[in-house]
Amino acid sequence: MATTVKCLVWDLDDTVWPGVVLESDGGAPKPEALHTIRTLDERGILHAVASRGEPRAATAHLRMHAIEDMFSAVEIGWGPKSEAIRRIAESLNIGRDTIAFVDNDPVELAEVAAAFPEVRCYPADRIADLPDLPEFTPAAATSEARQRRLLYRAERERKASEAEFSGSDADFLASLNLVMTVSEATEADLVRAHELTERTHQLNTTGVTFDMDELRALCASPRHEVLVASLTDRFGGYGTIGLAVTEKRGADAVLLLLLMSCRVMSRGVGTTLIAEVVRRAHAAGLQPMAEFVATPLNRVMLVTLRFAGFEVAAKDGDRILLACTVPAEDIGGTGHVEVVR
Repeated sequence: MATTVKCLVWDLDDTVWPGVVLESDGGAPKPEALHTIRTLDERGILHAVASRGEPRAATAHLRMHAIEDMFSAVEIGWGPKSEAIRRIAESLNIGRDTIAFVDNDPVELAEVAAAFPEVRCYPADRIADLPDLPEFTPAAATSEARQRRLLYRAERERKASEAEFSGSDADFLASLNLVMTVSEATEADLVRAHELTERTHQLNTTGVTFDMDELRALCASPRHEVLVASLTDRFGGYGTIGLAVTEKRGADAVLLLLLMSCRVMSRGVGTTLIAEVVRRAHAAGLQPMAEFVATPLNRVMLVTLRFAGFEVAAKDGDRILLACTVPAEDIGGTGHVEVVR
């Protein structure tokens, strides 16, 4: 099965609209381009621009036709389109194998294909067909996916604010007014929860992945608790960024899986979710425990658990069982995040 496209990169002149802006004959966006842009946006697929031209004129044309905000990254200039696509992938923090490119010029398409064979390239005469292709059809379009463009816009504003901030990192975190909402997972959360288990490797305590049916069964099990965490700040939302799965074993509440989106690694919110898991275990009269299985990427999660007051209780091969030795309110690193339950 082809990887679902996460971002469609557009040429502008003679692709999004007929004509060339700098030659004063750039027209209104083509109806099929507008339809494809809006349809894919509803599915959570981002749009970006890699186009030749003068940036100010092209951006003004996008703004005049009220579609500037549809694009999460804009690269307009005279360099190779492949370099523009490389910068777009870096700015959006996505793999080039999840990028597609559409252009009216076969030479430009060939240049990108030669530089990055993993980027899927389409001629402009196929714009109307793109929404019907499987690579542009995610398995499910969640409400969070439909807000993805806004999440990326908020992230750009955060980065700009952080670059201008003159205080310490801790002061900047405090200025964000971070609020984490933690709740038991519902059916509506399962698609995003499954996506997190599939995509999050560095901030995953056991490397476990759960499919939709497994998550659904865990939610229905009286022995298990599945929590999801979302995050907001003064710039907007981050979406669902955390998942915790706990199993009751006698007098213990064992954390089978805890993961956090890498997008929030710098926000120091991992210990906030751990503290909430510990608080819930103590409220139920249970001893908080956690399993950890080392992978090539997830050592940071062991450090996070140890920092949160978990001590090694037992080892079985690669699997470590840890016990929390402190109350939830003493778990460090959570003071800058408000928790809503």
